[in-house]
Amino acid sequence: MKHWFVTMDGSLKARWEKAFPDAQSSTPSMIKKNAQPGDLVWVTTTVASWPQLTQRLAMMRVTVVILSYAPNDREALQALDLGGRGYVHTLATSNVLKQVALVVTNQGVWVGQELLAKVIGGTFKALSRRTEEVSTAGSDYLALLTERERGVALAVARGATNKEIARQLEITERTVKAHLSAIFKKLAVRDRLQLMLKLSSTRELASY
Repeated sequence: MKHWFVTMDGSLKARWEKAFPDAQSSTPSMIKKNAQPGDLVWVTTTVASWPQLTQRLAMMRVTVVILSYAPNDREALQALDLGGRGYVHTLATSNVLKQVALVVTNQGVWVGQELLAKVIGGTFKALSRRTEEVSTAGSDYLALLTERERGVALAVARGATNKEIARQLEITERTVKAHLSAIFKKLAVRDRLQLMLKLSSTRELASY
């Protein structure tokens, strides 16, 4: 896995190099050619086309983290909606950058505790107002899956790792991954985060 930092002029900041000594720089026009699936690409919001670039890279199965000089909740949510896995201040220390990399490369999401608390709080408020409506929608999604796929999907929605799911369902991790690939395709989601959001309020999740 390579770390790429995308800026308008393709420059690297000292703190980025301190965090990842093998980090490489790229311009927006070259990163689509340079990055490979599995790489971690850090894109600064000084790049005017960062939303389009984030979406394109996510489709290439590249992990994307957005770096912003003026972080705000709206931009963070936009970054996640476009397929980004993380959102952090451009001036974050090298230690913070290392933590972000560890989280996002292990299928986690980094947006900061404050925003995460707001998102969770807002989700529960929305659920309390629209429980019946959303539960029905979630059930409709589950109806598209086989019985075993439903078990895997619900376990993911509850935050279980592949290893934990394999143990719970008494199957191999390879089988879990195969089921996830089928689930992502059937429900038209890109990753675990989108799956969790899609199933977050289904009635079956509460009793699973």
